Amino acid sequence: MKIRFGYVANALGLWDASPSKTLTFARYSALSKSEQMDKLKSVTAQNLQHTKRILYYNIAHEIGLYRFSSSLVPLATHPEVMWDFVTPFRAEWEELGHIIQQFKLRPSFHPNQFTLFTSHREEVTMNAVKDMEYHFKMLDAMNALERGIINIHIGGAYGDKNTSLGRFHQNLKKLPNTIKKHMTLENDDKTYDVEETLITCEKEKIPMVLDYHHYMANKGEVDLPQYLPRIFNTWNSFDTVPKVHISSPKSEQSYRSHADFVSLDFILPFLKMAKVLDRDFDIMIEAKQKNLAMLKLIEEIASIRGVKRISSGMVEW
Repeated sequence: MKIRFGYVANALGLWDASPSKTLTFARYSALSKSEQMDKLKSVTAQNLQHTKRILYYNIAHEIGLYRFSSSLVPLATHPEVMWDFVTPFRAEWEELGHIIQQFKLRPSFHPNQFTLFTSHREEVTMNAVKDMEYHFKMLDAMNALERGIINIHIGGAYGDKNTSLGRFHQNLKKLPNTIKKHMTLENDDKTYDVEETLITCEKEKIPMVLDYHHYMANKGEVDLPQYLPRIFNTWNSFDTVPKVHISSPKSEQSYRSHADFVSLDFILPFLKMAKVLDRDFDIMIEAKQKNLAMLKLIEEIASIRGVKRISSGMVEW
C-alpha cells in the first residue's frame, strides 16, 4: 500500500508566497475603470507567480498532491466584475499546466461552503454553478483536467435532510456534465455523514473524498471499516487512486477546528483500517501548518514498524 501526501495552498517558509492575495469589491469600486483592470491583473499575476514558486517547492520535496487556492483570481465570480482572467494570462496558466504534466502532479480545488446544491433558492444554485465553472476554467486553462478535481460538500439540511438531498440531485442537473465529471463530494463534520455522502456519490457516480476528522466529529451510525471499501470503490471508474482528507482536532473544546499539526495517535486507527484493504491512496493534509505539518506527519508515519519511506512525500506500508 503506497500513500502519497499533499497540502493546501500555502507553502510555509517560502518568503512572501501567498497565492491568495485579494482585492475587495469596495476597493475595486473606488478605482477608475482603467485602474480596476490594472489592479485585477496585478493581483492575479502575483498569485500565479507565487503558485509557480510553490509548485517548484513541491517538486523539490517530491510532493505529488497540491490543492490550489480558490482565491487565485480576485472577483472572478462577482456579478459586477466577471472578467476574462484566462486570455491575459494564457502563457502563465499553460506554464503551470506544463509543470503539472511534466511532474505528474495531482491538482485539486475546494470551493467554499457556499458552493452547494441543496438550497431551495435558485440564485444560490446558480452561484454554485458559476463557482464550479470558475474552478473548471482554471483547470482547463492549465490543461489539468485529466488529473484535476473540484471537491465540495453536499450542503445544508434546511431542517429536512431527505428533501434537501432530493433537491441536491435535482439542482445538480444544472451543472454541465463536463464539469460534473471532475467533481467529488466530501462528508462533513455537522450535517451529512459518511453514509449519506456515500449513497449520494454512488447515485450520482461521483467519487467520494473521505474526511476522517469530519467522520470522527459526525459519525452517525457509521462503522467506518464497513464503509471504506465502498468509498474507495467510488473511484474505480476514474484513472486515479482514492483521496482522503486528514487533520486532527485543535482541542476537545474546539473539536471541529483543525490543529496546527496532525496527531499521529488520532489518525493511526484510520491508517490501520486502510492497511487491511491494501490499496494505494492519496492523503491531503488539512492542518494550519500546511506543508510543515505534512512533512512532520510523514516522518512520524515512516517510524512505524513495517512502513518504508520511499520519497519525501510518499510512504509504503
